[in-house]
Amino acid sequence: MAEATRPTTAAVQGPTLKREMGPIAILFSSVGVVIGSGWLLGAYHATLIAGPAALVSWIIGALAILILGLNLAELGGMYSVAGGLVRYPHFAFGSLAGFSAGWFYFLGSVTTAPIEALAVLTYASNYLHGLLNPTTGSLIWPAGYVVAVLIMAVLTILNVIGIKWMSEVNKYAVWWKILIPSIAIVAIIIVGHNSSLFSDSSHGGFAPDGFHGILAAVTAGGIVFSYTGFEGAISFGAESKNPARDIPFAVIGAMLIGAVIYILLQVAFLTGLPAHDVVSDWTKINLGASATGPFAAIAAALGMSWLALVLYIDAIISPADTGLLQIGTASRTIFAIARNKYIPSFFGRLNTFGVPWIAIVFSFIVGLICFGPFPNWGTLVGLVTDFALLTYATVPISVSALRKLDPDRPRPFKLPGLAVLAPAGFIIANELLLFAGFGVVWKMFVAVVIGVVLLLVGLVTRPASDRPQLDFLNSWWILPWLIGVVVISYFGSFQAGGGTDAIPFTKLTGGNGTLHFGVDMAVLAAWSLIIYYLAVPVRLSRERAQQYIVDSSSAELIEMAE
Repeated sequence: MAEATRPTTAAVQGPTLKREMGPIAILFSSVGVVIGSGWLLGAYHATLIAGPAALVSWIIGALAILILGLNLAELGGMYSVAGGLVRYPHFAFGSLAGFSAGWFYFLGSVTTAPIEALAVLTYASNYLHGLLNPTTGSLIWPAGYVVAVLIMAVLTILNVIGIKWMSEVNKYAVWWKILIPSIAIVAIIIVGHNSSLFSDSSHGGFAPDGFHGILAAVTAGGIVFSYTGFEGAISFGAESKNPARDIPFAVIGAMLIGAVIYILLQVAFLTGLPAHDVVSDWTKINLGASATGPFAAIAAALGMSWLALVLYIDAIISPADTGLLQIGTASRTIFAIARNKYIPSFFGRLNTFGVPWIAIVFSFIVGLICFGPFPNWGTLVGLVTDFALLTYATVPISVSALRKLDPDRPRPFKLPGLAVLAPAGFIIANELLLFAGFGVVWKMFVAVVIGVVLLLVGLVTRPASDRPQLDFLNSWWILPWLIGVVVISYFGSFQAGGGTDAIPFTKLTGGNGTLHFGVDMAVLAAWSLIIYYLAVPVRLSRERAQQYIVDSSSAELIEMAE
């Protein structure tokens, strides 16, 4: 890289992000997100869709997310920058791609924190009444909203006072979050012995809805939502003591830890579930008043009241810790978007603790707004999952492009079999979007359109001399890619359920089965390959990519290069 194109560290003034996180802290920043409220709800919701075959769904979901994680691990080791998932497409395809990935990821992470706060209240409502409506699970005014705001405020304060304090809190919380599910798995499997449920033909057998149900559960059953978060270490890359070593280790390690725990939890759920709780088929599991805490209900039914109590305690700690990390992730995404000049620069300011405090406060405010239209846990999960998948989908294309644009940069982890695993990763992300159902996909597309409008407003209000170039000729593939996913989902066989696949004020109802099961997947795979092989060749020039890498990385990347 020519020295004339690089700023010097002396040119970087004011506070910088502090490298205070060791390898375990970086690993736990991912594990702490992966093990959130999903571990107490995921097995239950996946079983409602796929029956005992939900076990296969968890394995498929783990393999799919692992392939996406391997793509991400290469980039994470190369570029130790805050909000890396926003910046990788920016390095490869320019401003429009960078903003799109940033918008996807911000929406996914900023809405996860309020989901986890709602989960805390959901489980706490078994003991504290008057916070949630017992029928709908929605917040009750004013008590429920006040407590939800207080939970978000505490998580925000821990983020503002510095990464060291936040990582210390998370370190102890994650040890707890690994220990408690492990105890639950062993105890329930030993006491349960309900293995007959795996093959009980009276309830539709092992896979009552066949392979369609198995795949639908991967996304609609909360499996992908449970696994998401393995990328959390990427957001804290600029605060890692040794990012080249620690980030690939954290991304892959968190994915493997999460996969083992979640698959064993599904086994425990099936072996511990009393046969009489399956009313007529697997879509009707009766856990009584404790349905918001399925594993606690099973523990109580098996006579382990001590375990039920521990699980209710954990149901507060696990979601709260995930919310803590997701506020940090969302704020660093906004920080990165500001550094790329898509939004006002003050979002990129750091306080004396070296954290992006304005971005953190903004993430807190947006999270509070979510409590209005989305006052319960279930209304947000599907949408958050799709935003995460959109962000993951940009990674394999960026890996391929940056292999050509930045070939000489050290790669502590180099993705083997790139020619196969990169396009496979892009196909997988799009297929998981399809499995969510049209009722989720069209809402996701509307949110993307809102993001485009905000980008245009930002460009118009910024002085012409300070506007980033959109690099449209390098990013044009994004719009046809998303439109194609929406159209194929509309004609496909997957529905979100509950009548949500109909677009309001129209007669359009998606997931109508025009493309039969299997055919819709094949068409989407073909469309994904077309977009992939059209996108990679229109990457930025090497000179422009190197300029973005330097301009976007500030002091933290310069420290690595020197």
